[in-house]
Amino acid sequence: MRILLIGATGAIGSAVYKDLVQRHEVVTAGRSTGDVQVEIASAESIAAMFEQVGCVDAVVSTPGAAYFGALSELTPEKNEIAIQNKLKGQINLVLLGHPYVADRGSFTLTTGIIMDDPVAGGASAAMASGGVKAFVQAAAIEMPREIRINNVSPNVLEVSSKKYEPYFPGFIPVSSERVAQAFRKSVEGAQTGKTYTVY
Repeated sequence: MRILLIGATGAIGSAVYKDLVQRHEVVTAGRSTGDVQVEIASAESIAAMFEQVGCVDAVVSTPGAAYFGALSELTPEKNEIAIQNKLKGQINLVLLGHPYVADRGSFTLTTGIIMDDPVAGGASAAMASGGVKAFVQAAAIEMPREIRINNVSPNVLEVSSKKYEPYFPGFIPVSSERVAQAFRKSVEGAQTGKTYTVY
């Protein structure tokens, strides 16, 4: 398969790349690195990326910036970070990208454990992830040409646990490699409308 991977240098994306590139052609995209550049918060940038990349069999999205901090400090401006990137950016990948995805191809988006298991400071990220999850479930019944769509909801990663540990008391971090297998399941499997939660 020819796969477009957005965010291939991040903690999740690099593990997904390492796994998928063993069996597929992977085209990487990032803000400042990769085979092509894209600003996920910009619909124009997303459209230009797809125009440059052309037809693919699968699109995998692993980025998604969001404000992390106390609700009392969350402003509309800070909340826009998650809305423009994790929520709107990923949805726009589907809206603008489906004409470039082959029949029976797939989209795999990234959400996060805190949409179902909340933590203090995570309201904005949870809001965006929950919106993506709902979009995936609803879009799955209307995707054209039997294109599949799923999302992966990882727990806090081992590689990020020191940075985020104060926000995730009692959570048991998971390896990036284990999370990558959930993406593989979505890309290479047959299910659609699913949330693959990695505890």
